[in-house]
Formats: sequence, structure tokens, C-alpha cells
Amino acid sequence: MAEIDLIRNLEKISFMIPNRLLKLQGYLLREYSKEFLEIIIYKGFSSSTTHQIEIDSEKQVIEFDHFFTKFILYEAPLTQGSEVIVRENTDSLFFLNQRNWN
Repeated sequence: MAEIDLIRNLEKISFMIPNRLLKLQGYLLREYSKEFLEIIIYKGFSSSTTHQIEIDSEKQVIEFDHFFTKFILYEAPLTQGSEVIVRENTDSLFFLNQRNWN
């Protein structure tokens, strides 16, 4: 459940900082396998490039157990060939501090 709260809290920060895009990478567990998971948070909204996610704020974003291992903050908007990385981190709490988005 902590990861679900993490996503929602990152969405709130993202809404206030529209010139940044945060990419969360990790995996989700399905039965006996790990599947790559990638979520992008931009302007307060989450989207997954790998799995269907729930957009209803009253429900869990991801229904399976999941773990994030890498967080990459980009200048936004992204354009092909000119992706500018602002900061990377592996700590799931690092980007909950709004100052780390600069």
C-alpha cells in the first residue's frame, strides 16, 4: 500500500511542477515471475508504458504487488533525441521532497 500512496503523492508534486516528468521503473510480481514496470508521471497524472493502470483516484493504481528500483527526473516536455535528465535516484522517498525536483 505504501507504493500506492507514493504514486499519488508524486502526482501531487508533479502537478505543481509542470516542467518536469518523472519516470518510475521497477517490476511487478505475477505468480512466479517478475515483469518490467514503467510509470511516467507528468503534470499530476500517471501513465504506464508497460501495463494497464487504474486512473480512478479512489482505487489502487496497480493491482499487483510492485516494486520501484529507479526514478528518473527529466525536463519536460520530452522530445525525441533531446531527453534531458535532471536527476536520478533509487530511493523511493527521494522525490517526495519537492526541492529534489529542481
